[in-house]
Amino acid sequence: MVDYNFSWDQLGDINEGRPNLGNQTTVAVYRLMQYTMRAVLEKEFGDEKTKELLAQAGRLAGKAFCENMMDITLPLNKFIAQLHDALIDLSIGIMKVEKSDVNNMSFVITISEDLDCSGLPLKGVTVCDYDEGFMEGIFQTYTGKTFDVKEIDCWTTGERTCRFSINQRK
Repeated sequence: MVDYNFSWDQLGDINEGRPNLGNQTTVAVYRLMQYTMRAVLEKEFGDEKTKELLAQAGRLAGKAFCENMMDITLPLNKFIAQLHDALIDLSIGIMKVEKSDVNNMSFVITISEDLDCSGLPLKGVTVCDYDEGFMEGIFQTYTGKTFDVKEIDCWTTGERTCRFSINQRK
C-alpha cells in the first residue's frame, strides 16, 4: 500500500541524487509543473475546488517548511526577518511587511518577484492560491493559532507585487 502522507524526507537527498545538476532548476520548469497540475485539477474538479486544493497543498508545504527550515523559537520580529531571508535565499520571492498589528496578529505582506506569478499575463484574478496556503501554514506552525490568508493583489491583476492579508482567526 502506498502512503500518501507527506513527510519532509520524501524530498530525498538531492546532493546524492543530483551530484552534477545540483539543487537548482528554472522558474519555467517549476511553473510548468504547477500550471499543468492546475489545468488538470480544474478540468477534473472545477475552479473553486482547485483553488481549495492548491491552498491545502500550500498549507501542508508551509507547515513542513516552517518545521524543517525555520527556527520557531525566535521572537516574532526575528522570525519574520528569518522568513524574509529564507524566501530570498530559496528564490521564492522578496517579502516585505506593509502593515503589522501584533496584538491582533494581523499583517499585510507583499511578495515581489513571486515564484508563482511574476511576469504572467493579466487575467483579472489572483492566482497565488498555493502561496496563500503556504503563508497560512507558516504562520499557523509558528504561532500554534489558525489564520486566514487572502491574496488581495497579484501580478495577474495588474499589480507588480503579490499582496497578502494575514489575519488570526478569532
